[in-house]
Amino acid sequence: MRFPAYPKYKPSGVDAFPKVPEHWGAKRLKTSATYWVSNVDKLSADDELPVRLCNYTDVYYNDEITPDLSLMEATATSEEIRRFGLAVDDVVITKDSEEWSDIAIPARVAATAPDLVCGYHLAIVRPRPAALSGGFLLRAMQATAVNQQFQIAATGVTRFGLPKSAIGEAWLPLPPLAEQAAIAEFLSRETAKIDALVTKKWTLIERLKEKRTALISRTVTRGLPPDAARAAGLDPHAKLKPSGIDWLGDVPEHWEISRLRFLFRNLDHRRVPISGEDRASLDKVYPYYGASGIIDQVEDYIFDEPLILVAEDGANLLSRSTPLAFMATGKYWVNNHAHILKPVDGDIRYWVAVLQTFDYTPLISGAAQPKLTGERLGSIELPRPPKDEQRAIADYLDVETAKLDRMVSLTDAAVERLLEYRGALVTAAVTGKIDVREAAA
Repeated sequence: MRFPAYPKYKPSGVDAFPKVPEHWGAKRLKTSATYWVSNVDKLSADDELPVRLCNYTDVYYNDEITPDLSLMEATATSEEIRRFGLAVDDVVITKDSEEWSDIAIPARVAATAPDLVCGYHLAIVRPRPAALSGGFLLRAMQATAVNQQFQIAATGVTRFGLPKSAIGEAWLPLPPLAEQAAIAEFLSRETAKIDALVTKKWTLIERLKEKRTALISRTVTRGLPPDAARAAGLDPHAKLKPSGIDWLGDVPEHWEISRLRFLFRNLDHRRVPISGEDRASLDKVYPYYGASGIIDQVEDYIFDEPLILVAEDGANLLSRSTPLAFMATGKYWVNNHAHILKPVDGDIRYWVAVLQTFDYTPLISGAAQPKLTGERLGSIELPRPPKDEQRAIADYLDVETAKLDRMVSLTDAAVERLLEYRGALVTAAVTGKIDVREAAA
C-alpha cells in the first residue's frame, strides 16, 4: 500500500528528522512529558505490600502493558507504589541493557491496577495530556529517528545505561493531538496485521524444525525409508528386532547395540581450561569452544580434525531446544565444559545425528549446576549400523535436512523483511514522511 506525502514541509531544525509537515512542531521530550527511573527490585519483604511487577522482559516483548500479563508477584513499600505505580498512557522504556540496540525499547500502559508497579532497569515516561498522547509516544519511541537518540546517549562498554537526563533531551516530531491519535490508531492496526503474519511464519519455522528433528531421529534409529534404502542398494524392508532400550525401541535386525565408550575415543585429556580473565588477553586466532582465544604455548591441544563435542555442564544441559552435541571442524581448541569424542570408525556425520537425537536428561546430575559426567556419557547405548549404511544414512540426511534448512532460511528472511517494513512504516508515519490521516479514517 502506498501512502501520500503531506502537501508542504518545513525544516525541523533536528538532525534526526530534518523536515516535518508544515503544521507540525519539533520539541524535546521534556516539554511534553515527565519521566523518572524506577528502583523497585524483585525482592520480597514481609513488611511491604504485595504488588505485580512490570519487569524488563514485560516491556521488551510487548507493545502494551496490562494487568492481564503474567507479571511477577513481589512486594513494595507504599511510597514505592505511589511513585512507581503505572497509569494508563504511561510509556515504560528499558533503561539498561547488555546491548546498546536494546536501549529505550518502549511499551505503553493500556490498562492498570492499584498494584501494578514499574520494576528496576526501567523508566516511566508520562505524557502531558494537553501536548502528547501515550499511543503516539509509543510509536515515536519505536521510530528509528527518535530511538537512535536514546541509543547514542547511552553510556557503557559491556553494559549500557541511559542517563535520566538524556531521556528528556530527545527530540520528538509533534503533530496536533488529533493527528497524533490518528497516527497511533493507524499504526496499531497496521502493525497488528504485520505481527500476525510474523507469528504465522514463526509457527511455520518451529514446525519445520520439529520435522527436521523427527526426520533425523527416525532415520538414525530405524534406518532409511524404503525408496532411499533401495536407491542406496540396501534392503528397503529390513526386519526389526527389539533393542531392549527404552529410548530406541525396535531397530533393524542387522544393527548392533553398543555402549558409547566402545564406539568413541574420549579426548577430554586434551581440553584447555583457562580463566575468563586470561582468555580476554589472548589473541583470537582459532575458535575456542566455550569461549575464544588461542596461544602458541598450547599448540599440542589444538585440534585439526572433525570431532564431536558434547556439553558437560551448564544451563543448556536442561534445554531441549539446543542440541547438546555438534561437530567441530577446522582448527580449534576446547575448554573444560565439553566432552570431546572421536568415533572409532564409521561416519562421523551419522554419529553426530545420533548424539543430537539422544535425550540426556536422565543422566544429568544437579539442578543448580547441571553436569553430564564422562562416566555417564560413556554408559549410553547407541545403535550401530554397518559402515556403508551409516554413510548412506548420513548422505540422505544431508540432502533432506538441507531442504528443510532452506525453507527455514527463506521463512526467516521473510520475517526479517516484514520486521524491516514494520519499522520503516512506524518511522515514516511518526516523522510525517507519509500522510496516514485518510487511511486512519
